[in-house]
Amino acid sequence: HKKSHHREKTHSTTAQVLKAYWPAVRSNRVAGIFILTAAVIAELSSIFTPIFYKQLFDTLTQAERGPETALTLVKIIIYVAVLNGVSWFFFRAMNFVNSKFQSSVMANLKTQSFDYMLGHSYTFFANRFTGSLVQRVNRFARAFERFADRIIFSIIPLLVRIVGMGIVLWYIKPSITLIIVLLVATFLIFNYYFTRWKLKYEIERAEADSFSTAVLSDAITNHNTIQLFDGAKDESRYFKDVADEQARITRFTWNLNNITDATQAFLLIVAEFFLFYFSIKYWQAGIFTIGTFVLIQAYLIGFGGRLWDFSRVIRDFYESFADAKEMVDIMILPQEIVDNPKALPLEIKKGEVKFENVAFSFGKRRNILQGFNLSVQGGEKVAFIGPSGAGKTTIVRLIMRLYDVEGGRIMIDGQDLRGLTLASLRASIALVPQDPILFHRTLLENIRYGRRSATDDEVRRAGALSHCDEFIAGLPYGYETYVGERGIKLSGGERQRIAIARAILKNAPILVLDEATSSLDSHSESLIQDALDKLMLGKTAIVIAHRLSTIRKMDRIIVLDKGAVVEEGTHQNLSVREGGLYNKLWTLQAGGFLRGDTIKDESGDIAEDAADGEDSDIDPLEEEYEEKEAK
Repeated sequence: HKKSHHREKTHSTTAQVLKAYWPAVRSNRVAGIFILTAAVIAELSSIFTPIFYKQLFDTLTQAERGPETALTLVKIIIYVAVLNGVSWFFFRAMNFVNSKFQSSVMANLKTQSFDYMLGHSYTFFANRFTGSLVQRVNRFARAFERFADRIIFSIIPLLVRIVGMGIVLWYIKPSITLIIVLLVATFLIFNYYFTRWKLKYEIERAEADSFSTAVLSDAITNHNTIQLFDGAKDESRYFKDVADEQARITRFTWNLNNITDATQAFLLIVAEFFLFYFSIKYWQAGIFTIGTFVLIQAYLIGFGGRLWDFSRVIRDFYESFADAKEMVDIMILPQEIVDNPKALPLEIKKGEVKFENVAFSFGKRRNILQGFNLSVQGGEKVAFIGPSGAGKTTIVRLIMRLYDVEGGRIMIDGQDLRGLTLASLRASIALVPQDPILFHRTLLENIRYGRRSATDDEVRRAGALSHCDEFIAGLPYGYETYVGERGIKLSGGERQRIAIARAILKNAPILVLDEATSSLDSHSESLIQDALDKLMLGKTAIVIAHRLSTIRKMDRIIVLDKGAVVEEGTHQNLSVREGGLYNKLWTLQAGGFLRGDTIKDESGDIAEDAADGEDSDIDPLEEEYEEKEAK
């Protein structure tokens, strides 16, 4: 197994992570301002409280017992109670508001990252693990929670405490304040530089976690293959290697954190010693009272806890940054296929599709199309056939702008695809793929995806036309049955019928069929073929076809080889052309594979091996990038 995994070509900075957070925070800014204000007020109240404790102990040790002294002591504890009440009120109010603030921001961040990720191209998703992308979206939101918690509950209280405590102690004895400042400076400098040094290991830990999740997701997705090929032991060994590698880097980062904790504990011991050493000297000189000792001890306990927590604050900042940056790397990665700023909606008149000198390649080493010219008339039914690597699937993906042409142009009714909005282009094209993937939703929802505004009756009518009723009638909940992840509860033929129903419901003027009957048995195909014939009426139909029964009915058959049109015509013309590629295929009678060595099967289909053709989902440029990363 290859142990490397995809690394983004973009690398986000801390500023870019914060910038990615800002839109979600800005939409909840009122709650955010209240939280910051409440945190400051609550912490200021806790700083003034030890001053009254000082007065309390000074009064107890210096004043004579009596009613006046008792009254003074009662007033002091009332002041303490009021300050504690203020601190309690604002802290609790802050917590309630913070619950709404953080949950809203996290939901916005998930939506924000989800929306941007969906805007990436077909190639982007083909070269990444689904599980890893899911992990990135979730960790991006959770990283903000950790970041916000540290700002609200650690950084703001620490800053307020340092300033407030420093002012109070300065009026008592400036030298004590200087010791505090020296302690704080040492802590900050050590934590900052040490944490920055180990940031690379935190990022490596986050990447290892993402890869572990991706491998787990990939194995679960392919569990059926693992069982059928008895690969459980191999997959277990592979996953153990991945988990062990994740454990190694996690253990290393945890040990670095232990070093930080140990250093800070030592610094606090030293600071406490010197504070009390000088305090004893000042007490001996009559400068400090017992109350001053109480004040310093109260400040030291509270401040020591905040300062001790500072290392975890910095650590959480960088860990949350490491978790968030994986998603931000995707969010700053420019989307490959986007609308032109001056893009116009597509206006379909006839549905004519025209290729003019189109060039497209996967990197420098694989040219798919070069100077490709083709015109499909409005309402014409055209079939593409040819060996793997001929360019059939690439042509379809270029029409739908899953890829952009590198040269030349593709036009629909004289309108260049690159000057059209993606929404209007794809709304005008209905695709029935060879291997339909369904949502884990009801059959009704999956069919309705073709036209979300359709009524239930319209959805059921489309299901009837595509002969979905035959199997839906036998399901316990009918159209309300959930189909499972990727539609796993349905057979391949049933999923394909759902895809056809979806296209029927969409009723787009341009129809693309990528071997739309490949998963159907002969009986089902005969039923579906009638529905497809009705679906294609009055539409421009582009068909990637293997079955001869589909090819024979086309107005024109385009035979492709190595990205070029080598033959075109009707079935009647091409089947009698001696020496032609189509004639060779047709003379096989029972059909075969469109590849260098023709192999017969019993299906009567002309199938193709896409292992080394353009039908592969992996962009060769990305493969080359992965190989370099692995080295």
